[in-house]
Amino acid sequence: MVKRGRIVAFFLLVLLVFSTIGTTMTGITKDIKLGLDLQGGFEILYEVNPAKKGDVINDRALNSTVEALNQRVNVLGVSEPSIQIEGDDRIRVQLAGVTDQAQAREILSTEANLTFRDVNDNVLMDGSDLAQNGAKQTFDENNQPSVSLKLKDAEKFKEVTEKVLKMGPPNNLLVIWLDFEEGKDSYKAEAAKQNPKFLSAASVNQVFNQKEVSITGGNFTVKSANELAELLNAGALPVKLDELYSTSVGAQFGEKALEMTVLAGLIGVAIIFIYMIAFYRLPGLIAVVTLSFYLYLNLLVFDLMHVVMTLPGIAALILGVGMAVDANIITYERIKDELKTGRSVVSAFRAGNRRSLATIFDANLTTMLAAVVLFIYGTSSVKGFATTLMIGIVLSFVTAVYGTRLLLSLLVNSRWFNNKPHYFGVKKSEIQDLSKDDGTALLPTAWDKIDFVKYRKRFFTVSSVLAIAGIITLAIFKLNLGIDFSSGTRVEISSDQSLTQEEVQKEMSSLNLDTDDIVISGDQKNIGVARLVGVLNQEEIAELKQHFNDKYGSEPNVSTVSPTVGKELARNALIAVLIASVGIIIYVTLRFELYMALAAIVALFHDAFFILTFFSITRLEVDLTFIAAILTIVGYSINDTIVTFDRIRENMKRFKSKTFADLVFIVNLSLRETLTRSLNTIVTVVVAVISLMIFGSESIQNFSIALLIGLIAGTYSSVFIASQLWLVWKGKQLERKKQNEVEKE
Repeated sequence: MVKRGRIVAFFLLVLLVFSTIGTTMTGITKDIKLGLDLQGGFEILYEVNPAKKGDVINDRALNSTVEALNQRVNVLGVSEPSIQIEGDDRIRVQLAGVTDQAQAREILSTEANLTFRDVNDNVLMDGSDLAQNGAKQTFDENNQPSVSLKLKDAEKFKEVTEKVLKMGPPNNLLVIWLDFEEGKDSYKAEAAKQNPKFLSAASVNQVFNQKEVSITGGNFTVKSANELAELLNAGALPVKLDELYSTSVGAQFGEKALEMTVLAGLIGVAIIFIYMIAFYRLPGLIAVVTLSFYLYLNLLVFDLMHVVMTLPGIAALILGVGMAVDANIITYERIKDELKTGRSVVSAFRAGNRRSLATIFDANLTTMLAAVVLFIYGTSSVKGFATTLMIGIVLSFVTAVYGTRLLLSLLVNSRWFNNKPHYFGVKKSEIQDLSKDDGTALLPTAWDKIDFVKYRKRFFTVSSVLAIAGIITLAIFKLNLGIDFSSGTRVEISSDQSLTQEEVQKEMSSLNLDTDDIVISGDQKNIGVARLVGVLNQEEIAELKQHFNDKYGSEPNVSTVSPTVGKELARNALIAVLIASVGIIIYVTLRFELYMALAAIVALFHDAFFILTFFSITRLEVDLTFIAAILTIVGYSINDTIVTFDRIRENMKRFKSKTFADLVFIVNLSLRETLTRSLNTIVTVVVAVISLMIFGSESIQNFSIALLIGLIAGTYSSVFIASQLWLVWKGKQLERKKQNEVEKE
């Protein structure tokens, strides 16, 4: 009897899901914070050093510096800045949406240490003598912009002017400096210049007993005078800040990157939806509903947690769809297998859900391990990628396990689909009569004619040859390390017209910047990337940005990395991969067995090494997102391997395995039973990655390529390396066990 109430409940739930998405999505997406790479802005990692000899950098000094920087950011009017202390002596500043990046950098790094000096550079007063918020923009007697200073003590100013007056002409000058550098600056050297560094040098012809002082003659505009006043009110930095790392993205770059990547995501997800419906029919349609809700929940969590959305983050979101699809595929394949044994739709649904849960849990947990390590050792946008990946893993588990099962259970338990296995992608001709089966009968698969184990030595040989070739290639060509690891400056230029290496080199030379490391890319050859050996300072960066903005109408992206940070990033990347590997060994050993753990790790290193070799041969640039790709592949590869091992473990319980021939049978059977799932998963994820490659931003092109190569290598290693290695090692264990039993007899 058909239970119509369940069908009505199903449609009401689907209507609720899509109406919720439709009515709230616009508000959620509007409030999500965009990172630097999606709206422009810049990020700087400062090393905090003592401003004076004898000063100590402690928690108090760091917190005071953060407070001072926050006050300065308020001057810029930046909404929701990110200023964080990292380690014992570093501060990371991220300012998204800044229109005048040169001005922002200057205001942040200026120490704002105001001093009143005589012509011999002796300090007479400093910023501590200013009253709180005592600086303001005013106009002088000639109606020119000036800065008025309110002092704490009129008596002290009287003593200062009296002292200067006694020095007599032409030395009776009160020189006002901002960030005077001892041993480098001097009044006598600067006075001869057309634009001296000091703010003003006023003649003192009488003693002043007052609290008001005006800075005039500094060639101020109203804007610059106002900025100086606000900077002085924000207070001098208690420390000296040295740039270790910086990256800046032009607003045009960010806007274009966002549009392209969102388009890539929509195309990729749409193709995945069509594929799922075509292959799995009714369950595929339900997967579309739950995957849509999965994407919605992701964006909702980003909004509630104030997660900053970055370009790699969007990529992680799109890849998360592939992971959520995988959980559905594991369940659906199990349900199809149960239907093929002759079970009813209701019985197959329950058995398929029960048997797939542990596999989904193990696969998601190992991927989560890689994401956590990436978050701990990652930096900036990579950390954002890891955050998005972790949120995606949790939500994919919830929606795929609970959401999909809830919706599918309503339809299945309505009894309307009884005796209609074709709605689940199963033909009646595929159903076996296993009513008298003792649990050892085999279901036919599309891969029954393939003996995966027979040619294991050939697979080992191919992989060994590729590994040796890779070692030789890496030894000769090495990796084309980006500035993230090699240090230096990277400039990414965008134009409406095609560019040439000669043209970019000529423009660089006009700025006295020499480089022959220029790569032209983009569909219209309109993006030029130049790498410089040295680290540009903020004045050089400002000049470079202005030059190319005037030339092409778009500010270039500029990144700088000091040698110190480059070495740290390389070390942290290696540590991240090793920790993820050790964690996976421990987990797989506890959940399965040591041989499976070791085989899985060999497969992981095989995949990672294959990606490294590919990048070495093609000379593609290795940057921070490359490490994110490697660790993502670690997660995906172990995911695929876990599914295979889970089926091997299950078949070990079904069939006796006393000889090597028994193990060969079990491995072949397990691979045949899981290969369709592996291929469907790889197809859906590869669709997302290829969509990113074709339609996505140029900025994550190498990231997408690394993922694509890794996914293909990961599927290969799961089928032909990991399971085959386990077979060899397990077979030797059986032989030793047999030999020991013989010796005992």
